[in-house]
Amino acid sequence: MVNDSIRIGLVNDVSSLRRLSLLSYNQLANYDSPSCYKLCAISRAAGILAARKKSLRRGFPTRMPYTLRPCLVSCYGFRVKNGGLEIPVSRRKRLSLSLTKHTSDVISQPGVKVRSFTLTGNRLSLCIARDIAPVECASTVGVDRNLRNLTVGNEDQTVHYDLSETVRVSSTTMRIVASFKRDDARIRTGIASKYGMRRPLGLVISSTMLQRRLSH
Repeated sequence: MVNDSIRIGLVNDVSSLRRLSLLSYNQLANYDSPSCYKLCAISRAAGILAARKKSLRRGFPTRMPYTLRPCLVSCYGFRVKNGGLEIPVSRRKRLSLSLTKHTSDVISQPGVKVRSFTLTGNRLSLCIARDIAPVECASTVGVDRNLRNLTVGNEDQTVHYDLSETVRVSSTTMRIVASFKRDDARIRTGIASKYGMRRPLGLVISSTMLQRRLSH
């Protein structure tokens, strides 16, 4: 159903969920499947088509999109009952999938709700929502990060960090690594790893300074 929806979207040059649903839903009537699965298949196809359209807009070459792994995703029509997940397979017929004790204990906790499920050939995944106790904010800190500077502070104090040295180290390292000409993958990898450690070093130092400042 996903691949058929993708084909319909490509033929009609459609990537939006609303337009693809109007074009695909009636053509998926040949599938002996509940309508909830058809809607989820159309939604997945719309996501694939939207990603392809975004890549084309950015100038990246793309292949003909399709999906290979059989997958069943739905957020409608299922229920958790007697330690199992009951999903619709046809009209007035359900399939019960046994859940492990750990999974049953987690979803039976107060404030936990099962929102959707994903079923593959050998795996069942549940998407849950959990109520969280609200946390009161004692204070706020704003961070303004740019390429060559970092500013952090609040109403009481503001601190500015100069990151120009980090940018210089990173650009110099890139030029050094790009200048390697030796045709030896092992040596090139070792040297690139050695010089590559210089780039994140400046970012680590800057992050450490920021963490120390925020801890105070």
